[in-house]
Amino acid sequence: MLKADTLKNVAAVLLDGVNPFELGVVCEVFGLDRSDEGLPVYDFAVVAGESGPLSNHAGFTITTPYGIDRLEEADLIAVPAGQSFVDRDYPEDLLAALRRAVDRGARVLSVCSGVFVLGAAGLLDGRRCAVHWQHATELAVRYPRARVEPDVLYVDESPVITSAGTAAGIDACLHIVRQAHGTEVANAIARRMVVPPHRDGGQAQFVARPLPRTACDTVGGVLAWMERHLDTDITVEKLAERAHMSPRTFARRFQQETGTTPYRWLLRQRVLLAQELLEGSDETVDAIAGRAGFGNAAAMRHQFLRALGTTPNAYRRTFRGPAVSASRPEGRASSAAA
Repeated sequence: MLKADTLKNVAAVLLDGVNPFELGVVCEVFGLDRSDEGLPVYDFAVVAGESGPLSNHAGFTITTPYGIDRLEEADLIAVPAGQSFVDRDYPEDLLAALRRAVDRGARVLSVCSGVFVLGAAGLLDGRRCAVHWQHATELAVRYPRARVEPDVLYVDESPVITSAGTAAGIDACLHIVRQAHGTEVANAIARRMVVPPHRDGGQAQFVARPLPRTACDTVGGVLAWMERHLDTDITVEKLAERAHMSPRTFARRFQQETGTTPYRWLLRQRVLLAQELLEGSDETVDAIAGRAGFGNAAAMRHQFLRALGTTPNAYRRTFRGPAVSASRPEGRASSAAA
């Protein structure tokens, strides 16, 4: 997990043919000053990855005073997508800068076809990676040592994060913010951008039905009920009964309408609730485990390790400081969860 003091300096790589939307995603998340809302401000720069003029498919050119040397100080380097990124060559000094960044502990992020730049730098070798489903086959052919996952939104193989097309880049950027600053900050930025605060990286890129819940969604009412009852014992059989379906039909409809399984959806919501409570309340880990539906601190610790790579107490210390974690005594079970 990132810490806030390790994500202060962000650079976006500008290459000829860059897609304005994908570049804009990175600029929107990391390049805006939101200090008036108490949100972090990054030392942000758009960096020319090659000599200009640098144009895009919309017909305008982009200039920047920053060159590749600016990447040497970045904690995060983002490579947006672009036209013809699939089958072009890239400057060796850019690829070398990306490799050095990873070697010194910085993170690199690709949005959609920007992943081909990371592949050219050798940063996908032996790593799982995401890309827009249209480019998945080509990516696997060009970089056979990469473990391409063609149907997910994003993959975090720290220090390399790769995302699928367009909006999945927003998801990956918010994921990085969430890791560094917690859910409250990520949610606040998402609200400003008017986008969902979280979509799990393993969620499908496209689903049979639209993601937003509407009055005609088959499982929309059940989702709302699940959100209100995270602390109860929830099974597919119970959910199917509420939806007036057989368990098998309900599970299939749920997958079609949300892009994930009932179990994964429920587990992710429970983890998110626990994160919010750990950040914003002084309740013990045991109490939070109960409110979030994990039952006990040991079970929550197990799921936190799987989902976030950290424990609940460590998560609380990261985002609230050691003094807060130590300010209230915890029971034997919650102390063991550290």
